[in-house]
This record gives sequence, C-alpha cells and structure tokens, in this order.
Amino acid sequence: MGLDPHAIDPADIDEAAGAGETSPRLAVRLAREKAKIVSARYPQAYVVAADTVVAVGRRVLGKPGSRSEAQAMLSLLSGRAHRVLTGVAVAAPDGRLAARLSETRVRFKRLTDVEISAYLDSGEWEGKAGAYGVQGRAGAFVIALSGSYTGVVGLPLYETRALLAGLGYPER
Repeated sequence: MGLDPHAIDPADIDEAAGAGETSPRLAVRLAREKAKIVSARYPQAYVVAADTVVAVGRRVLGKPGSRSEAQAMLSLLSGRAHRVLTGVAVAAPDGRLAARLSETRVRFKRLTDVEISAYLDSGEWEGKAGAYGVQGRAGAFVIALSGSYTGVVGLPLYETRALLAGLGYPER
C-alpha cells in the first residue's frame, strides 16, 4: 500500500473464542481489541490491527500449539473447502475506531501424508491460523480461492485502505 509502519507492536491478547462466539465475530473482536490496546500506547497515531481465523464449518482453527496439532489441522483441511476470516481494525488519533471483516473461501487439494509431513518440516505452519501460510509452500495446496488473497495472508489491503481513508488518513 506504500505505507511504512512506524512501529510493529503486538498486543499479546488471549485469542480464545468466547462461548458461542462465531468465527466472523471472533476475528473482528480480536482485531478491535488489539487496536484499542496498541492505540493506548500510541495515542497520536493511526493504529492498524488484524486477526485471522480459519473456519471449517463451525469449527475455528487458530494457531496450532504443536506439530501434532498442526498435522491434525492440515488433515482436516485436506481435500475440502474452508473459510479464512480476517478482521481488521483501525484506530485514529481522535479516538475513533472502525473495523471490517474480510471473508475468503479456500479449497485445498487432497494432501498426502508425505506432503503434510514435508510442510510440517518446513516450519511454515508455526504461528499461522489453520497451520498454513498461503504465501509460502502451502500456496501449492490451493485448488481455488474466492475472496481476498491478502486477507488470507493476514492483512486485507482493500479493507485496510478503506478504513484508513474513512478515518481521515491522508492518501499518499
């Protein structure tokens, strides 16, 4: 987008879903919470925050905590479609906060045990919702993608630019 962030400052919040919380609401709530926390540290800045969750039906796949958890997630995604939901929030220096949701449907090819093992060996799954990063080796698993590619990567650029413009961030 032609923007260089002044700082990258993680909010370090609990990313667990609340009881009965849907995946779209979870993604937007987490982005909003992150923006609020970080904007308190930088009150004169525009703060952009995002959070991505992967959903298979009603099941939410966050970031795996272990290789075995990542393997289970990739096995679940194998040969089927899932949704990638990224909430993005922008906090303005005047205290206003706005958020949007990017929803993308992704379909994976049927993965072999060898493919899953090789991907896990790469380490790319670490810290990634659904145990994969589409911008890396897992891009070869994608049969179809409908929606925002940048939303799957983790920051939907169209929505981010629209939020910044709506809150008065100057165009460059």
